[in-house]
Amino acid sequence: MKYAAIVLALFLSAMSLAAQDKSEGPTNEKAQKTYKEGLDFLSKHQTQWALDAFKKADKQDVGHCLACQKKIIKYAAELQDWKAAETAAEECVVEAQGDKDVALAHFEFGVVLMDEALTKHKDELFARTHEEMTKAITATPNFPQALYVDGRALAHLKQDEGAKVAFERYLKLAQENDPKRQRALRFISDPELARARMAPAFAVTTLDGQHLTLDDLQGKVVLIDFWATWCGPCREALPHLQETAKKFEGQPLVVLSVSLDADEAKWKDFVAKNKMTWLQYRDGGFTGSIAKLYGVNAIPHTFTIDTDGVLQDEHIGDASLDGKIKKLLARAQELQAAHQPAQ
Repeated sequence: MKYAAIVLALFLSAMSLAAQDKSEGPTNEKAQKTYKEGLDFLSKHQTQWALDAFKKADKQDVGHCLACQKKIIKYAAELQDWKAAETAAEECVVEAQGDKDVALAHFEFGVVLMDEALTKHKDELFARTHEEMTKAITATPNFPQALYVDGRALAHLKQDEGAKVAFERYLKLAQENDPKRQRALRFISDPELARARMAPAFAVTTLDGQHLTLDDLQGKVVLIDFWATWCGPCREALPHLQETAKKFEGQPLVVLSVSLDADEAKWKDFVAKNKMTWLQYRDGGFTGSIAKLYGVNAIPHTFTIDTDGVLQDEHIGDASLDGKIKKLLARAQELQAAHQPAQ
């Protein structure tokens, strides 16, 4: 799972703060042509070439192409070209005008730094993240997503009291349906979780009508399987998933299959015919909200999550998951037994 998928999703959710759309492309004629070439490369999934084109277009536009900079930040982070991502984010800060745009620019820069920090595990980067989030919050105090990221950065710096304050402020501002609310409450009570490799929080309504969030499943092992009916390797892996679901039935395991199918009817028909009786959700494609959150670019793609919501295993392709799940379930059952009242 790429951390960019997590933190950049936070930035996208914060874009609703912007007072106006500033996504115009470059004004320079040569830059416009180069920018279009970048978009063409993206349509062909040639990400590195697209990134190079957006860098060139921004240079041709003398560093004033906001659309170029947004693309550079997104794809440079995905490719872990941190220097390019930081440079583009700094340009956005310089160009920003007005409190809301300034807040968003600093937030975006902080998101890049947080992504880099989580990858490199360097305190210096967590500290710089905190600095950028502080600037974002100073410009726009009611900025819940900036407070949430700031809390994570402070937790990684072992500044638990400061992290607690940030999460508490976030909770006062966050919407009731924000799936990160439960996560923030858990971080306040257990700061170690804020430093762990937590699986991204989400909320879904499954095929059978159940509304659930990942944090609702605390205390259970969770297996998330990304797949699609049109995916040959996914169909080949299905019997193994069916065996796993049946083998551990009745134990504290939740299996959630997330389909990338665009055709809802075809998906429902396939699920019914193949007796996929565990939890099912359709995300609609690689650009679906859950797929983007987990950085899914190929399927089948599975994520195994422990009872605390910490990501323990990630695998692309068919694989035997039973050994890992068995160990996590043993731990889950130990915890359940420890919390049962004495007879």
